[in-house]
Amino acid sequence: MINEEARGSGMLSRRGFMAGAGAAGAAALLSGCTVGAGEGGSAPSGSGSEGASSQVIVAMNAGSEPAAGFDPLVAWGCGEHVHEPLIQSTLITTDENLEFINDLATSYSCSDDGLTWTFELRDDVAFTDGEPLTASDVAFTVNSAIQSDTFEGDLSMVDEAVAANDTVVELHLNKAYNALLYTLAVLGIVPEHAYGDGYGSAPIGSGRYMLERWDRGQQAIFSANPDYYGEPPLMERVVVVFMEEDAALAAVQAGAVDIAYTYATHAQQSFDGYELVSYATVDSRGISLPTQPAGGTKSEGGTSYAMGNDVTSDLSVRRALTYAIDRDAVIENVLSGYGKPAYSVSDDMPWSSDDMKVELDRDLAARLLDAAGWAIGSDGVRAKDGVRAAFDIWYSSDDSARQAIANELSNQFAQIGIEASPRGGSWDEIYSHQYEQPVLWGWGSNSPIEVYALNYSTGWGNYACYENAAVDAHLDEALAQQNIEDSYAYWQLAAWDGENGFAPKGAATWAWIANVDHLYFKCEGLVVADQKPHPHGHGWSLVNNVDRWEWS
Repeated sequence: MINEEARGSGMLSRRGFMAGAGAAGAAALLSGCTVGAGEGGSAPSGSGSEGASSQVIVAMNAGSEPAAGFDPLVAWGCGEHVHEPLIQSTLITTDENLEFINDLATSYSCSDDGLTWTFELRDDVAFTDGEPLTASDVAFTVNSAIQSDTFEGDLSMVDEAVAANDTVVELHLNKAYNALLYTLAVLGIVPEHAYGDGYGSAPIGSGRYMLERWDRGQQAIFSANPDYYGEPPLMERVVVVFMEEDAALAAVQAGAVDIAYTYATHAQQSFDGYELVSYATVDSRGISLPTQPAGGTKSEGGTSYAMGNDVTSDLSVRRALTYAIDRDAVIENVLSGYGKPAYSVSDDMPWSSDDMKVELDRDLAARLLDAAGWAIGSDGVRAKDGVRAAFDIWYSSDDSARQAIANELSNQFAQIGIEASPRGGSWDEIYSHQYEQPVLWGWGSNSPIEVYALNYSTGWGNYACYENAAVDAHLDEALAQQNIEDSYAYWQLAAWDGENGFAPKGAATWAWIANVDHLYFKCEGLVVADQKPHPHGHGWSLVNNVDRWEWS
């Protein structure tokens, strides 16, 4: 749930990710979809090639490769947040309707005070080294995650996990936190007897697949676990190649991969034997708007960052920016129609609030700025008390779509007299400005956790540096509900309760822009199983159910 770019200690792990595109060479050694590739092309991996009908080659962006390996307790675990691990099992998971279903667990319950979660486990699960998986392994995994400085999930609400016996584990919380289930749904269980240094490179799990080979900077190959306790995978071998954007397109053109990520900036291209497919997401783009005036600092992970902005700290400016965005134009001009307007980090989810929605109204935006004393200067840029209405919009320079969005926003904001200068950079550069300048982020998850992270006073995604006791209380109350369905109303109150909230009519802490579809060039013979909405992260979420894929 976590955001791809940064979270506490996660910023450091993200910085260590591979940036190169060495996968092109690896892909050339593989047989991919070559329908229409012409004379001399390699054999297709689909049903047309003998012995390869149960293999698929997936091209993911280079940033999806886990620098520390396939260890769910280190960094992104399997290259990205909010996905089910292929190698390890999880206590529970979610189905295509985002309903919780059991995996290792056969049942689970929560105490009346919300402080103890009890999970009963299957007794027929073994790790790939033959050792049985027991409640001790689950407790070890959770406790190790709690103590780890490199774990990306949030288990701060768990004091301890205790194995009551071989098939029962209890999680003891320090506060009621029903969203814990969403974290457990993606936390891979590791073996207590075989976990240690080097685990990420040679992981032992109990999940659907085993790591057959990992060539750093190039590819990871997974093969079906013959002793898996669930339904045997239909796709017996999964090859993931890590590629930069241009290399992935070249691999598609050469017929070297079966499915490859792409962005809307390339959606008009076509390749013989491939079709462009899009999958619905909760992957939103938005810019954080620092609410504090310039001059402060914020400490995180032992590092102090400059905090505050004299332009966006003015509430009228923040509200004006939300009204000034022509979201339909961004979707048409940048995303080629592959997306929808975004108003929050969780549009269309049960916990989202209608109060987050705002319509394009530049006349209203101008009136708000006029009333607040931001007067148009001779250069067309507003100013107030000697401060020009100017700021940077930082974006990741390796993402062509974000660059185009930042440029589009710059043009749109200029129409209300605000000078927003696009600034591309590495994440190292962006992090140094994350609390003082607007940043074009990607967020979105199949859980409400990110609503908490972005808006709670001490939330790890609170780049706006927003603090409000009433909002914090609503968020705490949401997490304290016995039934997750009962929490939805409190999430909505946190957005706007009539007096307080982070919605545009309240503090306007973010300006949300667009919810992007995830696009892929897919070999025509490949049947991809129904996808649940993809969270932010154009990578591993695609293969959550790769075991159900097949060739026609």
